[in-house]
Amino acid sequence: MAVLIALAILLAFVVVLLAKTVQIVPQARAGIVERFGKYQQTLDAGLKLIVPFIDNVRYRIDLREQVVSFPPQPVITEDNLVVSIDTVIYFQVTDPVAATYEIANYIQAVEQLTMTSLRNIVGGMDLEETLTSRDEINTRLRGVLDEATGKWGIRVNRVELKGIDPPPSIKDSMEKQMRADRDKRAAILTAEGQRQSAILSAEGMKQSAILTAEGDRESAILRAQADRESQILKAQGEGQAIQTVFQAIHDGQPDQSLLAYQYLQMMPKIAEGDANKVWIVPSEIGRALEGLGSTMSEMSGIPKDLPGPRTRVDMGSTSPEMPSVDASKKAANDAVQAAIREAEEAANPGRARRAQDVSGNAPDGDAGVEPPPAQI
Repeated sequence: MAVLIALAILLAFVVVLLAKTVQIVPQARAGIVERFGKYQQTLDAGLKLIVPFIDNVRYRIDLREQVVSFPPQPVITEDNLVVSIDTVIYFQVTDPVAATYEIANYIQAVEQLTMTSLRNIVGGMDLEETLTSRDEINTRLRGVLDEATGKWGIRVNRVELKGIDPPPSIKDSMEKQMRADRDKRAAILTAEGQRQSAILSAEGMKQSAILTAEGDRESAILRAQADRESQILKAQGEGQAIQTVFQAIHDGQPDQSLLAYQYLQMMPKIAEGDANKVWIVPSEIGRALEGLGSTMSEMSGIPKDLPGPRTRVDMGSTSPEMPSVDASKKAANDAVQAAIREAEEAANPGRARRAQDVSGNAPDGDAGVEPPPAQI
């Protein structure tokens, strides 16, 4: 039994001895070994052996880059405004021995140094410059911290201002200022848009007016050309019609009887007007027609000696054949004489009865009495 107890004690001693002798240091770590309270050596990553019960791994230092966020701290700016600034520090231990023996708590030391340096830097800036100069503050703060922490075996890689919070009243004023600035920019953009729209509308109206004027001008030119050509064609047509009628009249060789007959045909049309209420046919219409015929026979364009028929216009094969001049003159004279007798009887029936009485056909009661002219 005593042997078993001795073996157990010996086994426990061996285990403790091995635990004190063999040390395993993780990657990116460093072990500070002290011998009787004095620095002995620094253990790198891996399996290490130390003297048991004499050497002791006092500290284990993390060599990786560390991130420490400090709580917001009140800082007074140059224009006497209190702002809260919270920072983030990125640092790395480069000398484990200095980080262990040169300062008791390097994280707390970095925090306090950051706050004092930040108050010194921001105290020389106003609020607006503080809000817009974060890069400058970060650069200056990193330079101060790196210089101060170098002897501690610490390297400050980066400093960031996580937040800058002005007082609530300042925030309200800043929001109003930003809102006014945005409203101003919106009004400017709206005015520029309206100006561009007005310019484009005016240019469009200008182009439309120009095109409309050009179209009206071309339309007026075309209408004028069409009217000119229409008038030319109309004048040519009227000229050809007049020439055709003129040649037809001369080819037909009108005489005194034909003109008197045409005059008699126009007399009823003269009496058809609405303003012609009374139309008096004179009793001497026979002598008037004879004077008219004699006068028309002397007019220019009606020759005294009628030549033979002339043909100046080709009327085509469908034109009717004209009778001989003697036959047409005889028929016209007979028609004119009949028309003259009818007109005399209608205008002065008393004279007609006297003429009949002289010849033995009129009654005795009507002799020597001449009635007044008839009214139509």
